[in-house]
Amino acid sequence: MAYRIPFNRASVVGSELAYVSQAIEQGHISGDGPFSQRCEALLEQELGAPRVLLTTSCTHALELSALLLEIEPGDEVIVPSFTFPSTATAFTLRGARVVFCDIHASTLNLDERVLESLVSERTRAVVIVHYAGVGCEMDQILGIAERAGLAVVEDNAHGLFGRYRGKPLGTFGVLATQSFHETKNCTCGEGGALVVNDARLASRGEVLREKGTNRKAFFRGEVDKYTWVDEGSSYVPSDLLAAFLAGQLEASDVIQAARKRVWHAYADGLDGWAASVGARLPYVPGHCEQPYHMFYVLLPSLEYRTALIEHLRRLSILAVFHYLPLHLSPMGERHGGRRGHCPVTEDVADRLLRLPFFVGLDPSEQDEVIASIVEFTHS
Repeated sequence: MAYRIPFNRASVVGSELAYVSQAIEQGHISGDGPFSQRCEALLEQELGAPRVLLTTSCTHALELSALLLEIEPGDEVIVPSFTFPSTATAFTLRGARVVFCDIHASTLNLDERVLESLVSERTRAVVIVHYAGVGCEMDQILGIAERAGLAVVEDNAHGLFGRYRGKPLGTFGVLATQSFHETKNCTCGEGGALVVNDARLASRGEVLREKGTNRKAFFRGEVDKYTWVDEGSSYVPSDLLAAFLAGQLEASDVIQAARKRVWHAYADGLDGWAASVGARLPYVPGHCEQPYHMFYVLLPSLEYRTALIEHLRRLSILAVFHYLPLHLSPMGERHGGRRGHCPVTEDVADRLLRLPFFVGLDPSEQDEVIASIVEFTHS
């Protein structure tokens, strides 16, 4: 079904199409071309990171993280239950057991107050997700990780351009991952990046990303031929995708201004309604700067959400729920998940509704979404 007002709609905001044409004209559309290098440089500058490696997806960047940390069978990795499966599968592919952590009812981020109790002698890493681009409580998380000798990996799929106490999200963990999926602030349809915050891991990261070969070193003239030197897979995206992404990254100010407008229009337009029906709007702590990645509402009940989704669907407006609790999934149960283990996650997953949110959302369209929600009566 095609919706008049979709949940997401792709937008061209700068030089994306011109850059794609330029990549074709230059004759380099495979990986690690000029636009890939431009994207990596832009991200390194934005984040102040020693090395960024463009990847085919955030999932693949997470898999690279597991490879770089040398996760092995028998290791344990702590992840929030309220996240996309990739946060876990990247590590289970290496034979690790994932341990599920509950979330804060306020920010929907991993609850650091629970974290320490989940650490065992087998725990190797904790993967945190900055939900909706609002920073986790990194001071406490980093302190727990340091005491326990754990690596911290940031799944920063939502968080590019966000900050925690003035520092960019994606720069706290030894490694971090970015997503450029079509629903993200800057996009190339499908894509991601590995942010290497420990420079000692950069060289091996290049090898693992390039099918286990030292091909990048060869092209830099550091070796006279390249060969198979390590584990790895094909995580390098086409320069066509990088060309589109470069146009988006260079126009990030335009993108961010548009998303900020949309976010605040929802917050202003739905504040009174939320109070009247017992719903809750997103919470952003004062020490966090959000990147305006999404807008959600927490409704009073699952029944209310189901009815509101159907009401909007009849009006040809697409609003969607988000993550299902990983600990209750078939794979999650195989890793020890059980009902009641993460009660906040279970509650939030039943009540959260994401609203249409994209750069090209016209104010009149957004007014219609808001009015349609406000007029809805759930008996």
